[in-house]
Amino acid sequence: MTARAEIVVDVAAIRHNVRRLKELVDTGFMAVVKADAYGHGLAESARAAREGGADWLGVATIDEALALREAGDTGRVLCWLTVPGDDWGAAIAHDVDVTVYSEAELDEVLATGLRARVQLKVDTGLNRGGAPRDAWQALFARVAEAEREGRVELTGIWSHFSSSDEPDDPANDSQEAAFDDALDLARAAGLRPEVTHLANSAAAILRPSSRRDLVRVGIATYGLDPAPGVTPELGLVPAMTARATLALVKHVQPGDAVSYGRTWIADRPTTLGLVPAGYADGLPRVGGNRAEVAIAGTRRPVRGRICMDQLVVDLGGDDPGAGAEVTVFGTGAHGEPTAQDWAEACGTISYEIVTRIGGRFTRRYVDSDAHETIDP
Repeated sequence: MTARAEIVVDVAAIRHNVRRLKELVDTGFMAVVKADAYGHGLAESARAAREGGADWLGVATIDEALALREAGDTGRVLCWLTVPGDDWGAAIAHDVDVTVYSEAELDEVLATGLRARVQLKVDTGLNRGGAPRDAWQALFARVAEAEREGRVELTGIWSHFSSSDEPDDPANDSQEAAFDDALDLARAAGLRPEVTHLANSAAAILRPSSRRDLVRVGIATYGLDPAPGVTPELGLVPAMTARATLALVKHVQPGDAVSYGRTWIADRPTTLGLVPAGYADGLPRVGGNRAEVAIAGTRRPVRGRICMDQLVVDLGGDDPGAGAEVTVFGTGAHGEPTAQDWAEACGTISYEIVTRIGGRFTRRYVDSDAHETIDP
């Protein structure tokens, strides 16, 4: 049966990207698979990342970590975003490394009665999650005490950059210096973490000094550029292609308006193609009159507003026929738009394009190395 709209994920690209990035950084490697592996599918993407050599997998929530275990992953997994009352015990019982931001979170871990593998996140200037500087010393002392009592094992200390995609931002130097301060304080408290890690995708590529024992690579694992215009060519391959089947072709005349609000009006006779995907499927509404798709090897501009279930493109007088394949975005290898192209058209980042797409898109996995389709 013909797919109305589908996301095709090439697991070979994920394997390739992890291998390539591991060669570059020459340190421990965590593939971040949070948010359903950035929209690529948690279990399949995690498996491909492991095959590519990922030493760790990283997720945000305990639920995501448990889903990895349910899918059969038995390697090192770190999670880092909890709320009071979360099921820390389930994570610990399933051999997941958990992240603590505060003494209150440490108390929740200790209350499970289980010996936990714990990592500490310190806030070095992002001012998001993580222990603030004035809490470091007390938190380190508490963890050291719990470790002496055999109640926890400290497996890591880490932080996160605010501006690693802007390598000239002085915040990068100050955050790295703050991280070193945190590590000095931790050592003074008697802590000897298994790993320290600071670098995300952009820093792993652009800032060698931040690589430490481990890098946490998210978007680059999926072949997308974490710092467009700055990152050198690394041979990464986008793993996701979003495609649809053209539903209708129709002719319009000069003066005919397209879609809600009449934001585009034909200035010549042309043909329009109806693509059965819209903002309910995760395509940004703001992409109307800005984004492009590819049909029959040619880029076609979106005309008018993107609707809930569909969008319209200008075929320039051509008629490929209903049933023609539409590439919404892909690798760019054949001239089609990429997720980065859509991001630029919509004033956002490629992360948002690939993580929000879904809705009624089905997902299919292929392995271009083996020339096969994979059953999820």
